[in-house]
Amino acid sequence: MSQSKLPIQTIQQPNLKLVRRYAQAERMVDTKTLDRSDWLAYRKQGIGSSDAAAAIGLNPYKSQLELWMEKTGRSPVEASNDEPSHDSALHWGTVLEPIVADQYALRTDYKVRRVNSVLRHPTKPWMLANLDREIVGQADVQVLECKTAGINGAKLWRDGVPEYVQVQVMHQLAVTGQQAADVAVLLGGQKLEIHRITRNEAMIEKIALLEQHFWQLVETDTPPPADSSDSAGQALRWLFPTDDSKTVDFSQDLALSTTFDQLLKVRADISQLSDEEASLRHQIQQAMGTASVAVFDNGKVSWKQAKSSLRLDTTSLKADHPELIAPYFKPTIGSRRFLVQAA
Repeated sequence: MSQSKLPIQTIQQPNLKLVRRYAQAERMVDTKTLDRSDWLAYRKQGIGSSDAAAAIGLNPYKSQLELWMEKTGRSPVEASNDEPSHDSALHWGTVLEPIVADQYALRTDYKVRRVNSVLRHPTKPWMLANLDREIVGQADVQVLECKTAGINGAKLWRDGVPEYVQVQVMHQLAVTGQQAADVAVLLGGQKLEIHRITRNEAMIEKIALLEQHFWQLVETDTPPPADSSDSAGQALRWLFPTDDSKTVDFSQDLALSTTFDQLLKVRADISQLSDEEASLRHQIQQAMGTASVAVFDNGKVSWKQAKSSLRLDTTSLKADHPELIAPYFKPTIGSRRFLVQAA
């Protein structure tokens, strides 16, 4: 299916005479007085450290396709200059970042300070970085990355620094040429952990190669393949929100026909497993009767009645008093439904 071409958002490149350096990296722009719209524009000029894991397909929260949409100006979220919601993890991460940095400094007795610059790799222009803090005067560690994780996110830290954060930090070390970084993470709002990540040249080389491949997709306006994540599904809904009532014939496309056959098989397997799950569940429910909880040698189940509640009978309200409810109707855009039918 064809898709409209949207230009990659560009901004005026910095005057090279004015570029200063941080370690080996170029300082593209001072972020102290940069407003959000300009900051978002600079982010589109390359792959930042927070983009790195998504660019190589290792971010559990964002797919390559969603990141590609952001970099090519197609994402409705990135197109907005609005500040993140006060209920979002991004908002609270920003609010708590200075607190995490201060607590790190207190616990380690290291001096930390802001860099306040968008940094760029000296030979790989698509590699950008914003550092949370730099660590001053320490030979063994130079960069500080501050993280917060809620109750659910903390599970990802049980075995140490999650892979996607390791990629982010290694990207920062690649851009700056520094040798080590500390990751200070506040877990569940009350436990601070500090992890050391040291420079790994083999990992940096692999990350840079994969990022370069992704950036070529951005520059050539070529979408990466969608994966199984919710992020990819959302990206597809943003990318193709409406249909054109046309029919495309893939019957001679061997690859897509094989994909469709696999889809039919997986759906049949899911249906069979769903039936098996229901049968097993019903056996246990029948044995429980009116009991609320059943205990087994390796776990338990509960079958409890939810609390009663009041709900608005909109059907009767519309029938009895249509004049009252009419002003509160608002149009909604229908979403596309994906329906599968075997021959």
